Amino acid sequence: MTSTLALDGIKAKQQKTWASGDYGAVAALIHPMAELLVQSADLSYGARVLDVAAGTGNASLAAARCGCDVLATDYVPALLDRATDRAMAERLPLSIQEADAEALPFGDGEFDAVLSVVGVMFAPHQEVAAAELARVCRPGGTVALANWAPDGFIGGLFKTIGRHVPPPPGISPPPLWGSPDRLRELLGGSFELTITPRDFVFRFASAAGFADFFKEHYGPTLKAFEALGDNGKALYDDIVALADSSNVATDGTLKVPSRYVEVVGIRR
Repeated sequence: MTSTLALDGIKAKQQKTWASGDYGAVAALIHPMAELLVQSADLSYGARVLDVAAGTGNASLAAARCGCDVLATDYVPALLDRATDRAMAERLPLSIQEADAEALPFGDGEFDAVLSVVGVMFAPHQEVAAAELARVCRPGGTVALANWAPDGFIGGLFKTIGRHVPPPPGISPPPLWGSPDRLRELLGGSFELTITPRDFVFRFASAAGFADFFKEHYGPTLKAFEALGDNGKALYDDIVALADSSNVATDGTLKVPSRYVEVVGIRR
């Protein structure tokens, strides 16, 4: 079992990881996942909505477009600042608050809907984070999540990184949140779940273009290369090979479907 002190250290490293690079550039690519999730969640106008581990606000802005009263939370202030900038640019109302997904500073049943798009899945203590999602959602309310699947392309990317830079011991892999069996363990006792597999397609000029983009912008990849230093070429080559092997394009570009699961649950 991982101690509380160890988890605190992991969270501190995670905060630095997600604050590095430019996650907003990655979030801009995958924004359609949030729009689709919010439509599947069938939110009502005026609903009180919490976006957990909101990042730069993809799900928050999608819900705000539905006329919801949205609060975006994350434990990386710089990401929330970007969410605020985006909301202002689109003239959408949005509240933000710094908060840890494993210790949400809200009352029981305070929200009509709780959202997270590839966010809460990175909380180191999965059971605690899942319990918090359930606690702050009112009976009859909705939880809606989009999580990368362990057998998908991004799941494979994390496995590739892990072969070069092993993750901290005792921490469950984040893509387990994309496993239906694990989701039922985490949330099935509190929610009536509907789990739908989906694919998001990454589009780049080449496999090397994908590797370059994620090396520069995506915090987990950037930090892995920093840790490897001069030994990073092997990781780079493995990422290029992974992208090449997953490519479905026939026109010389890169099109990589990445499996994720869309989860919509009604609070019991």
